Amino acid sequence: MAALIKLRHMPVVQRCLWNHLNKVSRNISTSKKNSDDVKDVCDVPVKNWVSYGFHYKDQTEDTNVHNASFFFSVTLCLVFGTFMWAYAPDVHMRDWAQREAYLELRRREKLGQPVISPHYIEPEKIKLPSEEDLCGVEIII
Repeated sequence: MAALIKLRHMPVVQRCLWNHLNKVSRNISTSKKNSDDVKDVCDVPVKNWVSYGFHYKDQTEDTNVHNASFFFSVTLCLVFGTFMWAYAPDVHMRDWAQREAYLELRRREKLGQPVISPHYIEPEKIKLPSEEDLCGVEIII
């Protein structure tokens, strides 16, 4: 409260507060001057205008195309594209494979089988070459 009282006595703050609190409307009517005529926006050349590269003669067309292209590329492609990519369904079935693995582990534990079988393929189904066929061949494991 003391700070507000001190601020009240400052001349700049006092003038600003006085203008906001006392909204006195002082309307002045003037006649229209020749320099106030409405001109076409396209007719008035803009000083120091650098084109974005979309349109080299019309500033409004250049700005509109620039804004539209950035809206479509950034907002639609990057933002919504990232959102759709992040929340898309699992097309590679990775979640399904993990669920199936947990179900298989639970089934094997319930039956008392080992978690991972040492025989991925039954040994009766595998036909290996004899020792005579492998006599001069280097075996790399």
